[in-house]
Amino acid sequence: MTADLSQLVKAYDVRGVVPDQWDEPLAELFGAAFVQVTGADAIVIGHDMRPSSPGLSRAFARGAAARGVDVTEIGLCSTDQLYYASGAFGLPGAMFTASHNPAQYNGIKMCRAGAAPVGQDTGLSEIRQLAESWLDSGAPASDATPGTITRRDTLEDYAAYLRSLVDLTSIRPLKVVVDAGNGMGGHTVPTVFSGLPLELVSMYFELDGTFPNHEANPLDPANIVDLQKRVREEGADLGIAFDGDADRCFVVDERGEPVSPSAITALVAARELAKHGGGTVIHNLITSWSVPEVVREHGGTPVRTRVGHSFIKAEMASSGAIFGGEHSAHYYFRDFWNADTGMLAALHVLAALGGQEGPLSGLVAEYDRYAGSGEINSTVDDQAARLAAVRAAYEGREGVTIDELDGLTVTAEDAWFNVRPSNTEPLLRLNAEARDEATMTKVRDEVLKIIRG
Repeated sequence: MTADLSQLVKAYDVRGVVPDQWDEPLAELFGAAFVQVTGADAIVIGHDMRPSSPGLSRAFARGAAARGVDVTEIGLCSTDQLYYASGAFGLPGAMFTASHNPAQYNGIKMCRAGAAPVGQDTGLSEIRQLAESWLDSGAPASDATPGTITRRDTLEDYAAYLRSLVDLTSIRPLKVVVDAGNGMGGHTVPTVFSGLPLELVSMYFELDGTFPNHEANPLDPANIVDLQKRVREEGADLGIAFDGDADRCFVVDERGEPVSPSAITALVAARELAKHGGGTVIHNLITSWSVPEVVREHGGTPVRTRVGHSFIKAEMASSGAIFGGEHSAHYYFRDFWNADTGMLAALHVLAALGGQEGPLSGLVAEYDRYAGSGEINSTVDDQAARLAAVRAAYEGREGVTIDELDGLTVTAEDAWFNVRPSNTEPLLRLNAEARDEATMTKVRDEVLKIIRG
C-alpha cells in the first residue's frame, strides 16, 4: 500500500481521497495514531452511508482498540450526531465521511473530547506524520490490554438534545419539504422532527452513498433544483436541503427561492442573542454586511474571522461566542460544544417561521439587505501573481481599504469583495457584495477581468 499522506490530510479532516489511496489498512494506522496523539483511553466513532464507510470505521476502531482504547461505535450517523456523542460522552471522536463530495471519495473528520477540533496545529499533522512513519512497517506492537469495541445508538438522545435547545411546542403547523440527497439527513430528520407540528414531505431519504439523484452538495445550485420545484408544487412553507453528512442545511422559501446562508446566520444570531441576553457572534469575512449589522442591532458583538471550520471553532472557544456562521451554511453553537450543526440551525428557522404568520420570504427580508455575487471560482496559472494584480489595481484608490486576513479583502463605501486562493486546487475564489445589484455586477465583472487576465 502506498499513499501520499500530505495529500490525504487537509485542514481538519481526511477527505477527497480515491479508494486506492485510502483503504482499511491505512484507516487502522490512523486509528492507532489518533489515540497515541490524543492520549485517549476511550473514543467514539461514527460513519455515513457511503459503501466504504463501515469498513473504514471498523478498521479505525481495530487500530485504536489494539492500543488499549475502548471504542464506542454509534454506527450510521450525521457528523453533528458524532459531535453530540463526543460532547455528551466527553470523548475524542472520528466520523467517517466525505461530506458533500462525490461517491468515490471518503475520509475522516476528527475531534478531541467535547467536539474540540483536531486541526493542523492541534494534532492533525502529528497524526499524519505518525501514520506515515508506519506505512511500511505497521504500527508498533502495544503492551496494553486490547480495548473493547461496543455499539451504542445515540439517535434518540441526539434528537432530544437538539429539541431541548429550541422551543417548537407552540409554533403554527408548517409544511416543510426536506431533500436529504440520499445522505444522512434521511436518517436523522424523521427522528428529530418526530412529534413536531410539521407536515414533512421527504425527498431522497433512502440512504445511498452512490447518490443516484444528485450530489449531496446543496451549495451547487444545480443540486437544489428538485427541492425548489417540489416546494412550489406542494405549496410548502419552506424547503430544507442537507449535504451528505447532514452537518449543513440550506433553505429555500415558499417561492422556491434560495435563502442566503448569511441571512440564516443573521436570523439565528438574533434568536441566540435574545436567548442569551447578548454575547459575541462569530462570522467569517465573506458573510454579508448584514450579519454584523444585525448582531449589533440585537445587542451583540460581531467578530470577523477567517473562512474555515478550525478558525471559527478556535475563535468561538477563545471569545466565548454564543454562535457563529459561515457563508457555506456551517452554523456553530456554544450550546452544542461550539460545534457546527445544520439541524439545530434548521430548527431555529422552523421556530422563527412558525412563531409568526408571514411567509419565510418576508421574514428573511429583514436579514437579506444587500446584493451578493455568491462564490465564483476562476482557474489560474499563478494564484499569487493574479492576487497581486488585483491588489495593485485597487491599492491607493480613494476611499478603499485593503486587508489580508484571508486572501485579499477590498472594501469601499458601497461595496466589498474578497479573493482567496484555494488550498487544494489552482483556483481563486471571488465573493463580492454591494448596496445594489448594479454596483455588485460592476465590481464583480471588474475583478473577474483582472483575475482572468
